Amino acid sequence: MAEQNIQELSLEAVMGERFGRYSKYIIQERALPDIRDGLKPVQRRILYAMHEDKNTFDKPFRKSAKSVGNVMGNYHPHGDSSIYEAMVRMSQAWKLREPLIEMHGNNGSMDGDPPAAMRYTEARLSEISAEMLKDIDKKTVDMVLNFDDTEYEPTVLPARFPNLLVNGATGISAGYATEIPTHNLDETIQATIYLMKHPEATLDELMQFVKGPDFPTGGILQGLDGIKKAYETGRGRTMLRAKTTIEALRGGKSQIVVTEIPYEVNKAMLVKKIDEVRLLKKVEGIAEVRDESDRDGLRIVIELKKNANATGILNYLFKNTDLQISYNFNMVAIDHKRPEHVGLKQILTSYLEHQRTVTTKRTEFDLDKAKQREHIVLGLIKALSILDQVIKVIRGSKNKKDATKNLMSNFDFTKKQAEAIVSLQLYRLTNTDVTALEKEAKDLQKQIASFEKILGDPKELDKVIRKELQAIAKKYASPRKTEIQEKIQSLKIETEVMVAQEEVVVQISREGYVKRSSLRSFNASDANDNGLRDDDEPILQDTVNTLDHLFIFTNKGNLIYRPIHEITEARFKDTGEHLSQTVGLDNDERVIAAKVFKSLDEAGNFVFATKEGYIKQTSLVDLKPGRTYKSRASRYITLKTDSDEVISLYYTQDQAKELVCVSYNGYGLRYNLDEVPVTGARAAGVKCMDLRDDTLKAVLLTDEAGAVGILTTRGSFKKMKITEIPLTSRARRGVQILRELKTKPHRIAYAFLVEAGQEMYIKTTTDKEFNFDPVDHGFSERYSNGSYIFDAKNDGEPQTVKLLQTKEVTK
Repeated sequence: MAEQNIQELSLEAVMGERFGRYSKYIIQERALPDIRDGLKPVQRRILYAMHEDKNTFDKPFRKSAKSVGNVMGNYHPHGDSSIYEAMVRMSQAWKLREPLIEMHGNNGSMDGDPPAAMRYTEARLSEISAEMLKDIDKKTVDMVLNFDDTEYEPTVLPARFPNLLVNGATGISAGYATEIPTHNLDETIQATIYLMKHPEATLDELMQFVKGPDFPTGGILQGLDGIKKAYETGRGRTMLRAKTTIEALRGGKSQIVVTEIPYEVNKAMLVKKIDEVRLLKKVEGIAEVRDESDRDGLRIVIELKKNANATGILNYLFKNTDLQISYNFNMVAIDHKRPEHVGLKQILTSYLEHQRTVTTKRTEFDLDKAKQREHIVLGLIKALSILDQVIKVIRGSKNKKDATKNLMSNFDFTKKQAEAIVSLQLYRLTNTDVTALEKEAKDLQKQIASFEKILGDPKELDKVIRKELQAIAKKYASPRKTEIQEKIQSLKIETEVMVAQEEVVVQISREGYVKRSSLRSFNASDANDNGLRDDDEPILQDTVNTLDHLFIFTNKGNLIYRPIHEITEARFKDTGEHLSQTVGLDNDERVIAAKVFKSLDEAGNFVFATKEGYIKQTSLVDLKPGRTYKSRASRYITLKTDSDEVISLYYTQDQAKELVCVSYNGYGLRYNLDEVPVTGARAAGVKCMDLRDDTLKAVLLTDEAGAVGILTTRGSFKKMKITEIPLTSRARRGVQILRELKTKPHRIAYAFLVEAGQEMYIKTTTDKEFNFDPVDHGFSERYSNGSYIFDAKNDGEPQTVKLLQTKEVTK
């Protein structure tokens, strides 16, 4: 019975081992470039196959399909589409700084258009590719058998210029990705030459030559620190932006012209995105977006409306479109068969090491060839000097092999010399000049001495490399395209750029309905038809600008911020949007005040007072909105109990004001505002007045020239001068401002500052309504209970009290 070799292995062990092998393959043999020639295997195979096929820059173009077929059949057993895609990329002048392939036909575009099928396009190696493959036939690089052991292919190309830096690389493999930008050919060569002379060169010294990446699409690269970090560690972050100019047009108009866009940005998608900004009115002022690119170059025109803020719009486009992108270096390459994060010096050092190896092998090959030729030439010279004897020996020989043997034995020729003499055609004897052979021998001796000198002295070897690099730089160098800027420019987008400035009417109701209406809608509506329910009322209704800022305060200490332009637009007769649609509010929570500001940097303070007797001041700056203002309310005061609520709210820039505090049981306290400390948004405040078992009914911000109006629970009203309440200090009990009765005492239902143009509206618990002009009412002394407006016994107690403006609000 045959021996069975069955092993029991866990799935984890099998998968781990197999995936490890697969990962190693795709890291080394597919996705990452070699540090020496900067090529991935598929790119190297394409260049080599085209070179072997003599499909070079000095020969006519050939069908791309033929080259792809050669690569696939001989070297790269993968799909034809992946080979063709790699081939097309190497021909795209907007992807490679120095394209390695020339292509006739549609090879794609910056708009992301796909190339024509390979049966339609024609290709050949570009002239600079000759420098990548130069001397490959002189045993300069290691050759290995292909996948079916029928052909040899190179493991690396001689690469006579630093292609990894010049043309960059991008790729994703298992656990590794690479993003190496393109660089200027002349700069990289000068840095290589400098490093050759100064092996201990610092990064700063090398960066005197290599300023930074040089993209084929140009643009402006910002962030020298990020570039330096990338050249040091292989990782770094910079900002790459388009090259733009602002051109003035007639009639106060202007236009933004884009002539260079960031590397690998799809131009068509960029233009579409900019046009979407215009269509969706994310920015005010863009009239038209046009792509005017042609054979002369790239040109995107963003035409602006009259008096538009061109700089502000451009900054918005930089921030919100691919006119500016974040470019992240991730320089990973295969160095000595290992994937590594590589910096500028390591890339150039490894490249130099490769060039020294290539040049040494080439010189050894040339030396060997020169020595072999010298040996033959010396044999021919000797043969010519004894020509008659040589001919005689050859004629007396039986065959070629015998002639060779006889020449070696009779004249001491070596086998190779004898074979060369025997192979010499008869007519050559008639015109072979011994002088020419002697000259050739002399030249060969010089060459051999030169080659031996190069091989024997590293400085001579470097001199050869330097000379060849300088010749390449002279032939192929082109000016830098990408501008390097030291600092990344911070982009501040002014709201004015994104919002159309216009006057609108804003309404906020007590129950939390918010809306913004155009002046046209407001003027076309009945003033009383404001869209609110009968049990609701406007807390704020005013004409404001779309650039203004709205603060909405609730009785539970919550603050909702909205820029006016972000409020949902509605017809004036519509109800509007409820605050609970965006921020959570309690069922019994209501709006007590709303305030509009032109700027959030005003130097003013809010005064907040609560029913349970706490008071505080908070500056406007401390109430600035956070990032989450759209979805949640912020706190402007902390309430110590669930039963407490905010009853009074003022905004003032005058600290010389006074406060009048009025309690339910009829006590009044007056003191200076500056006794109330200014605290943060989440503070609870300090004691307003000594309430004991009382509650605070109102806190009035006034000066001593004012008058206070008081409505009692029994329907009585009195008006008294502020000075009736003595000026003392905070947190005291205060003085009685109503006369205390033993039976059915008066309690304060409502207190307010009496001003001209007011009308008092009262609705009682029995739904009776009263209108009353407090200005016409005479002054009462402090201990008076005032005079009756209505009788609470018959008409019910006050339930709703409003102060109405008697002057009509102008539309």
